[in-house]
Amino acid sequence: MNGEEEFFDAVTGFDSDNSSGEFSEANQKVTGMIDLDTSKNNRIGKTGERPSQENGIQKHRTSLPAPMFSRSDFSVWTILKKCVGLELSKITMPIAFNEPLSFLQRITEYMEHVYLIHRASCQPQPLERMQSVAAFAVSAVASQWERTGKPFNPLLGETYELIREDLGFRFISEQVSHHPPISAFHSEGLNHDFLFHGSIYPKLKFWGKSVEAEPRGTITLELLKHNEAYTWTNPTCCVHNVIIGKLWIEQYGTVEILNHRTGHKCVLHFKPCGLFGKELHKVEGHIQDKK
Repeated sequence: MNGEEEFFDAVTGFDSDNSSGEFSEANQKVTGMIDLDTSKNNRIGKTGERPSQENGIQKHRTSLPAPMFSRSDFSVWTILKKCVGLELSKITMPIAFNEPLSFLQRITEYMEHVYLIHRASCQPQPLERMQSVAAFAVSAVASQWERTGKPFNPLLGETYELIREDLGFRFISEQVSHHPPISAFHSEGLNHDFLFHGSIYPKLKFWGKSVEAEPRGTITLELLKHNEAYTWTNPTCCVHNVIIGKLWIEQYGTVEILNHRTGHKCVLHFKPCGLFGKELHKVEGHIQDKK
């Protein structure tokens, strides 16, 4: 490798710049827009000031300290046309297409609507619990629909920990494999009411004008009070207009959520956008009774 270390992106499959470059990942990672700067090792912000408190409760920021620049001046085509015939996973993408957070941090956005898990844990009937779990499964991918930038790829063995006492959970994620890139995560309720864990390693397909990420890895939610375990896999994600035009994201496919104790199954259909985009971001679902 000629003395230079290469890093493989867990989301797009592209190799990012080597660690010795001006924009190395170690120097560029900052926290995201959903209050991620709360771990023990990240108590002090970029300016050296500690997060403010109100009535003894730590307040979390709701936006980044600097505005995001426009990506309209950058074109993927100017890069890809120089890489005709090369392996897609070896193409180096400019830092302009990265979000200022790592993929391990972005996984924590699954917990943005953790109240749905708490609600499911309190529901007395299994069908009511399934409804809340299905809503949580949909909400976990909701933040991706307008996110055209890719997170920085984690280093092998890198970890990220987040504790939200106000929302009642702790979360830790780790990059457990380099090739293929696999990110694993584990979360638990501070009141010992649930466990949420899984792994993510999407399979990428380049279709010329779009990049499709086929989900791999099973996600599991355990409701400890009811001794129930639910499993599912995320829908397929596709980024359109990677060559020219405005980038936009579509999610489609069937997600099956199975309650392994009762046998109930919820089937969610993430509908393709269609010719005029009327079905974009629409989800239909139904619950099947146990056999």
